[in-house]
Amino acid sequence: MAVEERLYTVEEFEQIADSSEYRDRLLELINGEIVEKVPTEKHGMVTGNVYGPIWNYVQQHRSGRVVMEVRHRMPEDKRNARIPDVSYTAGNKPLVTKGSVLQMPDLAVEVKSPDDSLKIMREKARYYLANGVRLVWLVIPEKRLVEVYTPMHEEVLSENDTLSGEDVLPGFTLPVKNVFQDTAVE
Repeated sequence: MAVEERLYTVEEFEQIADSSEYRDRLLELINGEIVEKVPTEKHGMVTGNVYGPIWNYVQQHRSGRVVMEVRHRMPEDKRNARIPDVSYTAGNKPLVTKGSVLQMPDLAVEVKSPDDSLKIMREKARYYLANGVRLVWLVIPEKRLVEVYTPMHEEVLSENDTLSGEDVLPGFTLPVKNVFQDTAVE
């Protein structure tokens, strides 16, 4: 089945995304448009470098759930179902086994792919914050920077800085240089 170019509702989108033809592809619904995420190996490595330390933190503190590439949406939003590269949700909420998680995470991490624009990534950050995400990290591998967004502030961190989990992951820190580390060569 080919996806025609038009605006879709979440219900239409989820039927397509769950179909046998598209089930193994990473599809998002952004303002009614179906967008496929096609991560590169570098994207996957950087994503793993963020996910791993958060996973370790979550295991140690038993504070919630961290996942990669999971679709989240707000029940009242009929035109968006977003897939952060890494998402963390505090607490012990029921595990969703089919379809989208019907809430936004507490932390959303987006890693820039070569074909992503910073404008679109920043729009994603604004969308997440407007829908209850408390902390957003936009990771920009080619510049080796991380843009940090909360409802109260924005900042840009370089390799000499350290990411903080703020009140979302209390006590969590991650040196920005570790986010970009290629363990196969360093």
